[in-house]
Amino acid sequence: MDHTEDKPISSHIEHKTGSGEVAHLDDYERHSTEHEYDPAFVKRTIRKLDIRLLIILGAMYSIALIDRTNLSSARVAGMNVELDLNVGERYSIATLVFFVPYIIFEFPSNILLRKIGARNLLSSITILWGAATLAIAFVKNWQSLVGLRVVLGFFEAGFFPGCVYLLSSWYTRWRTQTRISLFYLMSMFISGLSQILAYGLIQIPRAGMVHTWRWIFLVLGAFTMALGVLSIFLIIDFPDKNTFLTAEETEMVMTMLDKDRGDATPDVMTRGKVIKHMTCWRTWCYGLCFMNSTLPSYAFAYFLPVILAGQGYSQVAALCLSAPPYAAAAIYTFCIAISSDKLRKRGLFVCVNAVVTVVGCSIIGYAKNKDVRYFGCFLAIMGAQANVPSVLAFQANNTVTHTKKSVSSAIVIGMGGVGGIMASTVYRQADFPRYIPGLWATIGAQLFTIVLVGILTVFNGRFNRRLDKGEVPPIQGIEGFRYSI
Repeated sequence: MDHTEDKPISSHIEHKTGSGEVAHLDDYERHSTEHEYDPAFVKRTIRKLDIRLLIILGAMYSIALIDRTNLSSARVAGMNVELDLNVGERYSIATLVFFVPYIIFEFPSNILLRKIGARNLLSSITILWGAATLAIAFVKNWQSLVGLRVVLGFFEAGFFPGCVYLLSSWYTRWRTQTRISLFYLMSMFISGLSQILAYGLIQIPRAGMVHTWRWIFLVLGAFTMALGVLSIFLIIDFPDKNTFLTAEETEMVMTMLDKDRGDATPDVMTRGKVIKHMTCWRTWCYGLCFMNSTLPSYAFAYFLPVILAGQGYSQVAALCLSAPPYAAAAIYTFCIAISSDKLRKRGLFVCVNAVVTVVGCSIIGYAKNKDVRYFGCFLAIMGAQANVPSVLAFQANNTVTHTKKSVSSAIVIGMGGVGGIMASTVYRQADFPRYIPGLWATIGAQLFTIVLVGILTVFNGRFNRRLDKGEVPPIQGIEGFRYSI
């Protein structure tokens, strides 16, 4: 078995006691070693990273979410009639095909991320998927739409897992969820306003064949390409490759990362390591949890305006009322992230979010008053959206070495694509307008998440206790590292 990833890591997380003996840092002590530095210097450096990393990545992912989910706005605005998407399951097919290349190409893209560089890869694919979005403005039939959705999925495949991999490489474990949440809630809030933006765009007067729903893709596609060009100058690379920080700042960040989890310096990726990490059962549990969280996230992104329209709201109301639940979800998600990082609990908050989603879906399905059902949309979207960064932080906290981060983030986010496929299939046109089977599938997925978190909590807790007794070797060769639960 290849142990090359273990040797350079363990040496970074030991320190000498006053008697000269080697003491291994436990989880709290590793985290607190940042206080060896001037607190003002640490705070200034972290803020510098936050501004440079989170704003541009959050803006880019916002437009990514809008570009992949704006079919719902276009459908309400006339695409449904013009391209005959109301025939059979054509709309579901158009939403579903995006996820096939999205899932397949996430892992290869994450492998290329280290080789090509975060700036080069992420900016390039943003420009290319923007071009695919813009091209949708000129489709004349639903088959062309489906083809361009495949292209869109191919280019977007590497972006989200690449961002999670990059962010988890820069921050210590108990800063991770807050940063992933800030990145995600920015995109959630902006993408939640996409329905209002879409309403504004369809008011633009006709120009040749471009009219009504086509403006959505034309304007947003052009904006995506422009943002991709701007990102060439703004995205920063991995800590060991960055030229953004000063030498002193980089050394401080690298030291903190090594003392937190021992993987500031990337290990050498080998086929054996990749296969080993791909067969880790814990990674697949995190992936299933992420699948269960993206199912309702994508379902409401694609179907909320349709659900509201089916409940009796006008076209304008259905588009505009789709935004407030996402604003509430952004606030809720940030509060959950702060609480999770402060209390150092991951699984607990994943379960809380799952319960909130279950309650919301139950209200949507069975409340008699449409305004009460609309309140249910708030709860369902809040719980589902909050679990996206919660599950990612849960996974990131329990993943060390760059090779495993690359493999794990690709698998977990790839499973999120499976959740998107499920959302496209369980919310069927035949079940319009209440979508009861889809809501029950969503509820079942949340209950499955609670079971998975219970399994992870039991096994991770038991493994930690065995580590404390010296009954098992260190996780990935890192003395003192413990699973987060």
